[in-house]
Amino acid sequence: MALPGVTSEASSQGDQVVAGASPNRAVFLDRDGVINQPTIRNGKSYPPDRVEDFQLIDGVAEACTLLKEAGFQLVVVTNQPDVRTGKQTATNVEAMHARLRDLLPLDDILACFHVDADDCSCRKPKPGMLLQAAEQHHIDLTRSYMVGDRWRDILAGQRAGCACYFVDYDYKEARPEGAYRTVDDLYQAARQITAGHPLEHR
Repeated sequence: MALPGVTSEASSQGDQVVAGASPNRAVFLDRDGVINQPTIRNGKSYPPDRVEDFQLIDGVAEACTLLKEAGFQLVVVTNQPDVRTGKQTATNVEAMHARLRDLLPLDDILACFHVDADDCSCRKPKPGMLLQAAEQHHIDLTRSYMVGDRWRDILAGQRAGCACYFVDYDYKEARPEGAYRTVDDLYQAARQITAGHPLEHR
């Protein structure tokens, strides 16, 4: 069941669930700072304001190819509260996601437009978007991964039962807790995931 306030842009070529089929493995990806270059202000990460400012981080396309060739579904799960606050439009966010679909082999993109005060079930660190994707795409969360650059991403992944990789930019904010592996970027995470490295704390 889709969550209120979450946009899901499942690929028209997405997998169909076949009765008796084994569950899929997935890598859940945060957007800003993992896939595309964020805007950094005062040591904190913010999404780009304009579609023309939306640029992939080096190595992301190669990382996604590695993961797809290893049999993982790729699902973007992103908080975009600027839509709720009026700083950004849903149209611009959707245009950025259309660009992502042109550039990367993604299976779905889920975006939450809420702010914390809305107390929704989808805004990370709550795991709602991951749970929705797991239901829609027949994903085994215990055999899946979350890659993010903020504590909210890691906690959402942990709550969903995924192993987590933290892209550490040393932002001026709280760091993740619990079990996760620190990496420099998505490409390094993809190399470790496809090599079958066991999860370690930090």
